Order: sequence, then structure tokens, then C-alpha cells
Amino acid sequence: MTVSESAWRQAVDALSAANEVALACHVDPDGDALGSMLALQRFLSGRGVRTAASWGTVDADAGDELAVPPQYAFLPGLDTLVVPERFPASPSLMVAFDTGAPGRLGSLRAAAEAADTLIVLDHHASGEEFGDIRLVDGSLAATAVLVDELISRLGGELDRETAICLYTALVTDTGRFQYASTTPGVLRLAARLISLDIEHAEINRQVWSTHSFGYLKLLAKVLERTTLDPSTALLWTAVTREDLERFGVSWQETEGLIDVLRSVGTARVAMIAKQQSDLAWKVSLRSRGDVDVGVIARDLGGGGHAFLAGLVADGPIEDIVERVSAAIAAHDEVPAAAMSGRGGR
Repeated sequence: MTVSESAWRQAVDALSAANEVALACHVDPDGDALGSMLALQRFLSGRGVRTAASWGTVDADAGDELAVPPQYAFLPGLDTLVVPERFPASPSLMVAFDTGAPGRLGSLRAAAEAADTLIVLDHHASGEEFGDIRLVDGSLAATAVLVDELISRLGGELDRETAICLYTALVTDTGRFQYASTTPGVLRLAARLISLDIEHAEINRQVWSTHSFGYLKLLAKVLERTTLDPSTALLWTAVTREDLERFGVSWQETEGLIDVLRSVGTARVAMIAKQQSDLAWKVSLRSRGDVDVGVIARDLGGGGHAFLAGLVADGPIEDIVERVSAAIAAHDEVPAAAMSGRGGR
């Protein structure tokens, strides 16, 4: 799946003619979603375009605050974000970032559906097709790659602050350039961003190596309950709402927990289920290589890549683990050659 020239032209024409643009990324944003959105917002604002950038909440009872994950608190432009209730209800032009399905926009889904024109920038191959102009390429390492290309096609150049946003997006979704999606093109883009005098070592430290003391206590608790299913080599654990309250950790700070599980060599698939404010479970899956977790997630109503995928599920955590284990068993014969050509981490 690649972006057609026609789609690029439509996006450039729409953004070039716009005086106001609303920008939104998925709920509980990661570094790619947040960095990509802030980068394009900064570029458009520099051109005199009025912007409103935000992300929705999972459910109506989750409150209306923008809880920025602490590891991304250094990103330029966070002070320009608006809370969801101030986001335009019916924008003339809206851009959605890193969002594979309209439901991932949470409480801002209604605004996307009411927008006169909706542009979608995303690098997830699977998901639900939506939007009027789709800049979607599932082979790319991050949505940030599309934002860089879009700014270039709009005749713009990157400044240092925009480069910080895009580098953060890139380093997040490539796992510090460790995942299979790290191509020569990704490294060339990273080199170009570093050449704009960004402090890339400090960005990596903030994103990957800075946590609260409560996070360490939470990590110990979560690892204590980690379980390995010997039949499918599924390694799983869960984070409950009670855990977060007990250790004073925000839901957003737990984003990197899955990578701790993923380091276990005997596990073919690592899974972490995190309880949302609506008590549903957000399930993240990571494959060490011979299991296509994108297929498994899609079979269970989610989406993602061969090595990185996720879904949202209701019910007891034990039932969800059972469904994931059964899906792994059912897809246990995926040829290795089929995995090698797929995007993701």
C-alpha cells in the first residue's frame, strides 16, 4: 500500500487553500502520533494558518484533560494544544494522525465525521478505511515519514523545533531504530533531522530512560504477575486501574512496559493488557519474529503490523488471554517468508 500521486495533490491543494485546520491524533497518543501532529501544526501555524490540535478521550467519563505522557513533556508546541471540548465540532478541514480507524479518535470521532474534508495520515496497513484524502502507507516505519514528505510537497523546510517533533516520532516507532521497519530511508531522515542541531541523545534519554519512582514500583508489581503460556509461548501481564492509583502512575507512563516483556527470549509473543478508564482492556502485542501478531489482532477486532499490533477488549483478563492464545495456535503455521515482507517493528 503506497500513497498515490493523486492523493498527495489533493492533500497539498486542500492544505494550501485552508485558513483554518483542525488536527487530531489517536487517544492515549504515543510519540509518533503526538510528534507528527505537533510537527504539521507548527508548519501550518508558521504559514499563518489558524490551527486547533488535540486528541479525544476514550469515553465520556474520562474527563476532558489532555494528559501528555511524561516522556514527551519536552516536545515543542504542547502549550498550543486545546482540550477536546474546545476542538471544532464541524471543522472545514481536519487532519487525523496515526489513526487506523475512526474509533481511535475517541471523543473527537464526531468532529471527524462532521468535517467537510478529512485527511488521514497513517502508517498502519490494517484498519478501517475512512477519510476523504488518505495518505496511508503501511510499509513505512512511522507516520512522521509521511509528515516530512507532506511538508516538503507543500514547499516547506524543517526548522529545529519541527525536527525535534519528527525525530521523537521516528525514534519512538522504530524502537530507537531497532525494529525491522528501520530502513536506509529512515536512517537518512534521522540524519537529516539530527543535522538541524537537535539534542538527539537527550531526546532518547527522555523517551526511553526517564521514569518516576512509582513507575519502578509498578513495574515490579506487573512483572511479578507475568505469566508464560508454555503451549503458545505467550508471555503476558496486566496493569489494572488499582495498580495505577496505588503507585501514582499515569496510564500514559506505562507505554514502554511492553518492551520489557518483549526482551524475554523464550516468549514468541509478548502481551500487556492495560485497563482503561471505561474498564475495557487495551491489549498490546509484540512478536519476536515467527508469529504475525497483526493477523491475530485483526481476528480479534484490532489491527497493526506483523511485529506490533493491538486491540481493545472487554471481559475478564483471563478470557482475553485465552482468546489470544487460541488465535496464536490457529495462526501458528504462518510461513517465515510471509513475515519478512511486512512492516512494523
